[in-house]
Amino acid sequence: MPHDHHDHHDHHNHSEPAPAAPAAAASGSFAPLAIPVFAVLWAATVLGNIGSFMRDVASAWMVTELSSSPTAVALIQTAATLPVFLLAIPAGVLSDILDRRGFLIGVQVLLAAVSGTLLVLAQTHTLTVEWLVALTFVGGIGAALMGPTWQSIVPELVPRSELKSAVALNSLGINIARAIGPAAGGLLLASFGAAMAYGLDVLSYVFVIAALLWWKRPKAEASGLNEQFFGAFRAGVRYARASRELHVVLLRAAVFFLFASSVWALLPLVARRMLGGTAGFYGVMLGAVGAGAILGAVLLPRLRQRLDTDGLVLLASLLTAAVMGVLTVAPPQWAAVALMLVLGLGWIIALTTLNGVAQAVLPNWVRGRGLAIYLMVFNGAMAAGSLGWGLIAGQAGPPVTLLAGAAGLVVASLIFHRVKLPTGEADLQPSNHWPEPLLAEPVAHDRGPVMVQIEYRIAKPDLPAFLLAMQHLSQERRRDGAYAWGVAEHTGEPGRVIEWFLVESWAEHLRQHHRVSKADADLQAEALRFHVGPERPVVHHFLALTPGGVGAEGAAPSTNALHAH
Repeated sequence: MPHDHHDHHDHHNHSEPAPAAPAAAASGSFAPLAIPVFAVLWAATVLGNIGSFMRDVASAWMVTELSSSPTAVALIQTAATLPVFLLAIPAGVLSDILDRRGFLIGVQVLLAAVSGTLLVLAQTHTLTVEWLVALTFVGGIGAALMGPTWQSIVPELVPRSELKSAVALNSLGINIARAIGPAAGGLLLASFGAAMAYGLDVLSYVFVIAALLWWKRPKAEASGLNEQFFGAFRAGVRYARASRELHVVLLRAAVFFLFASSVWALLPLVARRMLGGTAGFYGVMLGAVGAGAILGAVLLPRLRQRLDTDGLVLLASLLTAAVMGVLTVAPPQWAAVALMLVLGLGWIIALTTLNGVAQAVLPNWVRGRGLAIYLMVFNGAMAAGSLGWGLIAGQAGPPVTLLAGAAGLVVASLIFHRVKLPTGEADLQPSNHWPEPLLAEPVAHDRGPVMVQIEYRIAKPDLPAFLLAMQHLSQERRRDGAYAWGVAEHTGEPGRVIEWFLVESWAEHLRQHHRVSKADADLQAEALRFHVGPERPVVHHFLALTPGGVGAEGAAPSTNALHAH
């Protein structure tokens, strides 16, 4: 089983695109390990992930012993990834508004309870497919809740200058776990039974919880503009709906993972039935995927010099499809292990490239929620793909299904290669170029909705070009918090044009002030150059009034010059 519900909390970090390779980091790439809190949490995470890989290998293999149905085998993969699809966005919101340390400890306790239950069931020989699927699903819920939060603590552990090295070390750590965990789990399963693998996973959570308890995280300062759950949820969804660049990344990820999921869903059956392997051999196959991923991380910097992001995703697709195609002829076991190295190479190229682009197109204020939406699409494609390929394999058999998946991946990757990934080179740092709105009286933060109007004077010949610039600007307004937007011309004064947008509350509009990026400021400057009035355009803020006359505070519109907007 691919372990990307763990993989993501290491590759996605809230402040920098994930670098591909520890080996490619600058000198001092191991410097973050000199920081005790990072070193302790890094070591605990590696141990925790090794334990989780052991648990999942045991579960994937046990289901092949308990059932001969390919659908049952694929259901384990679906149960692991479906919760991340369902809960990614709420988890991303929670990571932004809760105490991250306490939240992570709670999730680790839940995951330890899952493995403890599996241990008891395996020891008492009462483990069934139903129990396996249900407990894998609960484990998936824990992984879903943990992912965005674990990503977001890395900038808290190291200074900004060490951030890229810290993320590179996390990438190394997950692949060390990927190389050790499955092989160790398979050998333990073959030698001592599933209970031993589950027991060691429970022990690994003890180390992670102890490390989190030892970490003395400073309390976050409360702010009047701190977001609440539902408001933060809506803001994240609004951003994702309005971001065309994020749409392209999500589309390309969904296409790749939908087809590539077939090899993961059917791998236990390939190992057992087609290749005649034991649990130990299955573990070695998954360990080879981890080794291939480490090799891919080392090679990626060189590949990046020759290929752009679209080329890298195409390469990853062709490598993955080639592995699936060769597996259909049931090669010797040694050749299958070599193929797993290639699969790991292709998988890490796709993951790192798509994750890196997703990171690069997201500003910091919405990074957790944006990456959570990416995780939702990734795991939704994996869950739907695994279930679909499992059902097909039940009718057509694993070899035909793998061949269909390989052919589909090649065709889809060539078609969608034309949908170019964004470069992610825009400056998304806050510009802070909007001054605070002028107020006659204080305004309650929960007051709303707010209408903002900007009044321009546009010469008639410039109107088409101005409207085109405004269309680009409308996406920015919606990304940063507007739920409605429009532009209108005065009936009695041609060339007097109003841009207006609605924001759900005064607090959300104040947050909008802090969200506008330097790239957004350039869009605004492009629209502003068409204004021909003697003064800069004027901005008006209007607050909704209730029929009962409540809300006199701030009822008068505030005005200020366009450098506010």
